[in-house]
This record gives sequence, C-alpha cells and structure tokens, in this order.
Amino acid sequence: MREETVKTDITLVGGGLSGVCAAISAARLGQTVALVHNRPVLGGNASSEVRVWVCGATAHGINRYARETGIMGELFVENQYQNPDGNPYIWDLVVLEAVKKETNIQLFLNTDVHEVEAEGGEDDRRIVSVTGWMMGSERSIRYESEVFLDCTGDGLIGFLAGAKYRIGREARSEFGEAWAPEAADEITLGSTILFYTKDVGHPVKYHPPSFAKDITTTSIPIKRVIRSGDSGCHYWWIEWGGELDTVHENERIRDELWSVIYGIWDYIKNSGNFEAQNMTLEWVGALPGKREYRRFEGDYILNQNDILAQTPFEDRVAFGGWSIDLHPPQGMYASESGSKHWHADGVYHIPFRSLYSVNVRNMLMAGRNISASHVAFGTTRVMATCAVMGEAAGAGAALCAQKGLTPRELYRGHMAELQQVLLRQDASLLGVANCDERDLARSAAVTASTTLASLGVERAVEPRVLLDDVAVLFPVEPWLDGFELLVDAAERTTLRVELWDTRRAENYVPGRFVAAVEVSVPAGEGQWAACPLTWQPETPQNAFVIVRANPAVTVYHADAPQTGAIAFVKGTPPVVSKDLEHHEPEQPVVLWSMKKGIDRKPICFRAVGRTDAYAAAHVTDGYLRPYGTMHVWLSEPMEAGREEWLELRWDQAQRVREIQVTFNDNVHEDLINLHAFRTQQEVMPELVRDYRLEAWVDGAWYTLRRVEGNRKRTRRLVLDAAVETERLRLVVEATNGSPCAEVVEIRAYA
Repeated sequence: MREETVKTDITLVGGGLSGVCAAISAARLGQTVALVHNRPVLGGNASSEVRVWVCGATAHGINRYARETGIMGELFVENQYQNPDGNPYIWDLVVLEAVKKETNIQLFLNTDVHEVEAEGGEDDRRIVSVTGWMMGSERSIRYESEVFLDCTGDGLIGFLAGAKYRIGREARSEFGEAWAPEAADEITLGSTILFYTKDVGHPVKYHPPSFAKDITTTSIPIKRVIRSGDSGCHYWWIEWGGELDTVHENERIRDELWSVIYGIWDYIKNSGNFEAQNMTLEWVGALPGKREYRRFEGDYILNQNDILAQTPFEDRVAFGGWSIDLHPPQGMYASESGSKHWHADGVYHIPFRSLYSVNVRNMLMAGRNISASHVAFGTTRVMATCAVMGEAAGAGAALCAQKGLTPRELYRGHMAELQQVLLRQDASLLGVANCDERDLARSAAVTASTTLASLGVERAVEPRVLLDDVAVLFPVEPWLDGFELLVDAAERTTLRVELWDTRRAENYVPGRFVAAVEVSVPAGEGQWAACPLTWQPETPQNAFVIVRANPAVTVYHADAPQTGAIAFVKGTPPVVSKDLEHHEPEQPVVLWSMKKGIDRKPICFRAVGRTDAYAAAHVTDGYLRPYGTMHVWLSEPMEAGREEWLELRWDQAQRVREIQVTFNDNVHEDLINLHAFRTQQEVMPELVRDYRLEAWVDGAWYTLRRVEGNRKRTRRLVLDAAVETERLRLVVEATNGSPCAEVVEIRAYA
C-alpha cells in the first residue's frame, strides 16, 4: 500500500455540484484546494451515473429572473452551447473541464474518505486531517489543511469529526412549521434510481429478470403516471427508503428500486396497454440517487418560515427558489401524490450561518447537508441551489484560509467583505449592491452612444383570445404615463385592466393593488386600446398589469422578446397530473406561472412615456441582476454596421490594470443540463458577441482587447501593464441576435 500526504489550504470532500462550485470558487480566490470524490466522475446526482436534472431557483420556469449566475450559471450556459441535446456524458465533460481549468485544484477521483482526525471537546472541535483510499490505485492519502468542506451529501466527514447533526423530521413546535409533524421522527425522503428508454425502429422483446416486481400487485399503476415514451426524471417518483436508514440500508433500497424499474418496464412492454413494441431499455442506473440524510447544525437553522417569508438575512450569500417539495415516506407505494409543493412568492435567501458547523470550528458545508430543518431542506436540496451554496461556502473557506479565521469569526467581522467577493464573482446573491471601494468604475461618469428610452412590444404575430386573464410585467422607472394594449374586438365591449405592484423587489407576482380602469373597446381589429393607468412609485420597480378575461377580445404575442417585459397567463395547467404532484392552492407564482412556449413571446403593449429602465448609469449602480428594476443598459436597436458604446470618464487620469464586464445572458430563461427540454438557441441572443475595450491615450482611442464570438456572461481583462487614462470605452460591434447592445455591469481596477 502506498501512503501519501497532501497539504493544501483547503480540503474539500464531495464532488457533486456543490463541491465542484466550492472548489472552483476557492481556487479562483487564490487558494490551493484538494477536491476529493469517491466516484470516477464528478457531478454527483447530476452525473451520468445517476442522471438527475439540475433544478434550482427557476423551479422549471415558475420563478422569473431566477436562473443562477456565478459558477453554476457558467456551467448552464456552457452546457447549453456544447450539449443542447442534453447528453449526460457531455455534461460530465463540461463539469470536469471546469475543474481542470483551475490550476489551484488537485483532483482526486475514486477516493473514498473514511478516516477523520479531529481534536478538541464536544462543543469546540477542529479537523486536523482526513484520509482516503484511492480505489484501483492502492493509495492511502492523508489530506491536511486549515479549512475543510463537507460536500459529501451524506455528511460523513462532519459525522466522523463529531459535528452536531440531525436526521429526520423536527417536531412542529420547534420552529412553528406548518408542514412539520406533531412529533419528531427519523423519517427522511427516499432514494431514486432512473432509467432511459429508446425507440430503435424495430420490434424488441423484453424478458424480465426473476426479481422484477409485478407492479399490478401494488398501487403503482393506479397512483402513478406511467407512459411508454417517458424516461429519466419523468420517473423521479420511483422512490423508496424514507422509512429506512438511507445510508446503512443503501443496498436494500437499490435492490427494491431495481425490482420496480424492471417491473415497470415489463408492464410497459408486455401488458398490451402501451405502444412500446419498438422500445428498448437503454440504461438503468446502478446508484440510488439519495435525497436526504444528515443535516449539520450551524449557527442558524433555516426553516420553513424563512423560506415562505423570504427572510432578507443580513448575511445572505445565495438564493433558492424551488418549492418546499416533500414526498410521502412510503415513496412509490404511497396512496397519496408523489410530492407536495409550497412555493414562496419568489426566491428566498440563504444565510452564511447555515453553511458552517456550530461546533467544528474549521468546517463548512454545502449541498443537502446544510443547516436547515427537514421542511426547509425540501427546497434547498435541489442541485443548482446546492451549487450556489457551494460557491458561497468556497469563497468563505478561501477568506478563512487567507485571514486565519474560523467561519464564525468571518461571519462576525468580515461578512460584508465576503458578500463583495461573491458579487465580484457574479455569484447568485440578490439584493446586495457592489460597494467595492477598489472599483474605479463607481466613481466614473457613464455615458452611452444611445439608450433605449421607450418600452413596448409592437410586432404582433400570434393571437390569443382572452379566455383567461393575462398579464404583462415591465419596469417602471421613474413613472408610468399610461398603458396601451394591442387588441382585436369581435364586438363593442369593456376591458378591465388592473395595475399591481409586486410587493418585493425579488418578486414577479401581483402583490398590492394600485389602480384599475374599465376601457371601452369598439369592434375592430388592430386597435391600440388606451388604458389611463398612471403611477409614480417611490423607487423604481415592476408593474404587474393584469388584463381580465374577455372572450370578445384577442390580444397578440410578439415573436421576439423585449428585455424587461414578460407575459403571463393565469391558471396555466400543471406540467404533470395533480395525482402525482400536489401544489398548495392559490400560490401566486403557480397561478401566474409562465407557460412554456411564451417565454420569448411577450404580449404586445406600450408603456406610455419615456423610461430610464435601460439607462447607461445602471452599469455602475451595483446590481448584477434584476431586482426591482432591470439594472441593465440597452442601446437603441443597432442598425446594420452601427456600433454602440459605453464610456467611463473620470475627472483625472486613473491607473487601470483590470476591466470586468458582465453582459446580459437573460437569467429569465430557464436552462437544464439534461434532456428535459431543448432551448431554442445555443447562445443567448442577448449576449454581446463581438466587442472591444478601448482607452483614451494621447488624444486617441487605443484598443486594449478585441473579442469575437463571445458567448459568456462575465469577461475579465487583465492587462500586461496598467494603462493611465481618463476614459475607458466598451464598444459593441455585434450581438448574438438581440437588436440592442445589452450590458449589466462594468468594473475597473488598478
């Protein structure tokens, strides 16, 4: 046996998406990282070994402007370009390549950590080292660091170190959670194995193995949705083990899941109830995808009330938006629906205090083992949310290593610094503004070649009869002088139009009623119905304009999006049967969810008056995502061959060495890593494609860098030598399809 010792600033165990993002985050901040994973591929439940779709704050399109940015956002966008068909093996490569690009990361695959050396008393522990066995190489590797991250999911590292943890459901009385049971118990969510099918174009026989379960003797054919063309995560409900110990009885759970999968396929192929003659079973997973096990206790335990209240923690470092999604303990054999969902009115915030151990002073955690109650865990457990927590924990670990601090000390004395570091990384942090004193752009005057000063969508291509209420959401900055809607009217009628605010800057649902008008519409086609709705909110925010159902009226969808304008249709049917998923009634984000197919088809309207929603000053206003208003600069539509530019100008020359630009990649649009759906484009049209950065030197513009074919959101230019200049300019030559140049932020550093 070969024994080795690896010394790095940070040791991170667990190579799922939380671990991957944590490792990249820490490495980019200059720390050396040992990333240790017990499987041959990275990605955890998202990998080709398990193949779960990466879900997150968008909640499959329910939440607006909620797609993750930062490292998880990079992975989404890169996968969209490289892997539009959702091949799980290409996704593996996207994740692996992201890690291998970071020279500060040492990657150890196939290495199972099973020993932890820790010291101290029960309430003040410290990890000294962890030791793993690299399978297939006969190497025993000891990892020594000042800071450790447990991203194992099951929480093995913290458990072996003596970290305080919980398993199961808390009593309702502990946090006052409506969805918690009256008495605490050890019930968890179960595990799932997925399978893929394929139509091979000719008849295929299927002989089930002897251990295949006859599912007609169970409630599955009655209580669950089975279709011959479905595969992958359409069968997320093949779940079992919630009443068992999902770790120690992992093998038993796997065997039961296998028996059901092969039984379901027997039912599909041989019952005669399905058109499946040419279908074959292409792939069956060998690893149960675990949902829940240990949850560590941190300085704060996130709970259901925080999720639904969208508590704006002062130490927020990430956000989520998936519903509180809990499943019955009996899993696939339960008589009730396979899951129940309770959505907040928008995204919620995650505090840094939930990402480090309450009693192991040098351990942080990210993923499904964070400090959360069982009910809150029902939403934080999804992988894109785990990933953004990983980025935050990785950044926190890096600062701890740099400063010689514990995570608790970092929280108490350097929380603002951590948040600013995350913002500079374009992490998924909402409602916190850039106040980096080193950012020279904040003191510059910003001008632009042109700015889009009107807000409206006029190119009508697709009619919609008003059988249901529809809505239009758009930013109001600084005021609204009126609202016009393109309509056809089959007869003279009255149209009711209501103006609502969204109550919170992070929400995109009707919050508080502002005003309503009854508009008389004569019979006729192609009319712009004038609705005298005026509004001057105290701060820039979104208007939610509801047009009530009227079968005599037809409105129109456009065939191209307008940044900032969203269409909604009330009461869009759920994606799956209500027998499979139960949603708490009257949830605004469900009632006003965005129907697939209209995400890039806003309803034709005009906001009367000039708007400042796309002003050049937004690129230095501190916000990297929509929050109340859009926080983005849009030029006027670019005519053929015309360039658009943004300019930073200082009163005196500045020494500039680094420039950071964040382009708009439309975080409104939902993306997925595997085959749930295919996006219309491989590169976001809103992204700037060709651009150059210029500095004013000796009375002329000098090109610092020219880029063609850009498809990334955030780009950083570090010059070989600093330039002395009073003016910097970003010149946009072309976009990836948007008619306007769109820029979210510009930073400059010495």
